[in-house]
Amino acid sequence: MFLTIQAHQYDTHRPLLDDMYRLRKKVFVDEAKWTIPHQNGREIDRYDTLGPAYLVWCNSERTRLYGSLRLLPTTGPTLLYDTFRATFPGDACLAAPGIWEGTRLCIDKAKLGEDHPDIQPVRAFGLMLLALGECALAHGIHTMVTNYEPHVSRVYTRTGLSVDEIGRADGYGRFPVCCGVFEVSENVITAMRHKLNVGLPLYRHAHLPSIIRNAAAPRNSGTRKVAAHA
Repeated sequence: MFLTIQAHQYDTHRPLLDDMYRLRKKVFVDEAKWTIPHQNGREIDRYDTLGPAYLVWCNSERTRLYGSLRLLPTTGPTLLYDTFRATFPGDACLAAPGIWEGTRLCIDKAKLGEDHPDIQPVRAFGLMLLALGECALAHGIHTMVTNYEPHVSRVYTRTGLSVDEIGRADGYGRFPVCCGVFEVSENVITAMRHKLNVGLPLYRHAHLPSIIRNAAAPRNSGTRKVAAHA
């Protein structure tokens, strides 16, 4: 199931959030080799103290975390403006009530392999993005903005999502960092469902629909394509 955890629900979902912080440390620090703060096996930054919403993918008992994503309104502090300001044009204004930032998207490939071995990592990435679109639409968000490394754009294409790259910059690591935006609309979600062969809504769905498990999954051509997402 895919659900959001908002600030007033943190205590209720504390075990899931703890698993999320641990997964982020594994994906971004251990695997992607990002130089970011971490402590006690968890990756937590200052934006996690600002009451963000988290989109999580878990089992119906909410005891197994498969993926997560952090959501922040661009009207407040964001990685986009505080860290990655050089990745988009100076005259571009991406701070508005209907524009939100998505960061720290990651997938637990090990748990997915155990519980859903037929879902390949790239497909899992696509399902998270589709659930994000459904979640954003349900909450009145019309545009999502994100930073990513160039190779991730190929994964977006394979999942049916059209991301408009508005800029990129060097100096953040081994690869340039891109800034991309994508529209949140019924048309976009319909196109993604068609590409991913998903017939039912994912967001807040109680169980993983069989159509998701049984559909032909895009094959992953490399771990970093899933992991390296701001």
